[in-house]
Amino acid sequence: QVQLVESGGGLVQAGGSLRLSCAGSGRTFSNYHMGWFRQAPGKEREFVAAVTWTAGVPYYADSVKGRFTVSRDNAKNTVYLQMNSLKLEDTAVYYCAASSRRFISVRTSNQYDYWGQGTQVTVSS
Repeated sequence: QVQLVESGGGLVQAGGSLRLSCAGSGRTFSNYHMGWFRQAPGKEREFVAAVTWTAGVPYYADSVKGRFTVSRDNAKNTVYLQMNSLKLEDTAVYYCAASSRRFISVRTSNQYDYWGQGTQVTVSS
């Protein structure tokens, strides 16, 4: 079992930055692929970014590529999402997720076994 707790959300003006953190506990954090997803009101949950468990290879949705950076610090059991040049359409609840599967489609939410409670990100004009 893995427990995930997100933090770092808040209200920011368009063009600003936020850094989300996701702290994991319970099992060996480095054995999990880690993903970030978001869900805006009235919309389905969508993939944002992910980082693999061994090589730490990052993956991004096209909508955030070049603006967001995902990283992990296995020593701190934490994964980060640095969000720059935020846009109004980035407003959503952001969730981190963990997958213990060896091979996964990182962009698919049902591949992840554990989820955090989410943190709200609101971008204002």
